[in-house]
Amino acid sequence: MPGTDIAEAQRVVLGELPDLPHLAELPDRGVGADIIGRSAAVLVDLPVELYVGRWRVAARPGRDLRRARDLWERDLDQLTEQAEGYTGPIKVQAAGPFTLAASVDLATGGRLLRDPGAVRDVAASLVEGLRRHVDDVRRRLPGATVLLQVDEPSLPAVLAGRVPTESGFSAYRPVETATATDALGGLVAAVGAPVIFHCCASDVPVALLVSAGAAALSLDLTLVAELDPLGEALDAGVGLLAGVAPTRADRVPTSKDLADRVRATWGKLGFPASVLAGQVVVTPTCGLAGASVDYARGVLTACREAGQRLVEE
Repeated sequence: MPGTDIAEAQRVVLGELPDLPHLAELPDRGVGADIIGRSAAVLVDLPVELYVGRWRVAARPGRDLRRARDLWERDLDQLTEQAEGYTGPIKVQAAGPFTLAASVDLATGGRLLRDPGAVRDVAASLVEGLRRHVDDVRRRLPGATVLLQVDEPSLPAVLAGRVPTESGFSAYRPVETATATDALGGLVAAVGAPVIFHCCASDVPVALLVSAGAAALSLDLTLVAELDPLGEALDAGVGLLAGVAPTRADRVPTSKDLADRVRATWGKLGFPASVLAGQVVVTPTCGLAGASVDYARGVLTACREAGQRLVEE
């Protein structure tokens, strides 16, 4: 979400998305509020620090990590206060292990991705951190059903060997599909909550994420070129968070526009319209941090109303 006021952002989310709210994220707050610093803050026994504008593994917890963890705590306190008594599903988000491995540096230089052992370490540390995080949210909101969204925007590049080294003249070796499936499958098995995998790239490894145990996929439908893997996932009962609302535009799309975009893709997939509303959630294509506050609020309203259209029509 845009802005720096977590109390207001959480009010907007709970007000506009009463049936599936989420913990608001505000990267405009700076260090520790960005997706990498925020997610690295949940790692267990693997401290990080900011060095020349990049996150890297540190010898011990320091100021940057304390700030990131403090932001988490403030955000969770707001969610606890504002969602008191809530009994529906609630979504929380964090970056996945391969996005962290492609973005965080080793203490000696180079991405974690350079060292397969370091990749395994960050995956294991993240699993334990996310398990604790889910348990914390569940204690704070005992009537809610916690859903965990794992953001993996870098996963396609990691699998294809497209993550550049520091020099920019070469790239890190690709991670094997089986290795990625095992790591993400281990995460799904351990965190104790349904996992939604989010990736807004054009070449999302849908089959891999389904094999890892995804309860749902969050995709930018405007970028999905190969529909067959998505169709197979849906046929297997995997849910779809259908990203159809642009994150920035001259005007807020209407709920009819968004519902029509979802129906168009659904029709190409060949599934009956009668099952659409039970399997699909209408969402923005990606995060709204770059939008204005008014646009973000309007888009969330339009997504909610588009979902209602899919149920009623």
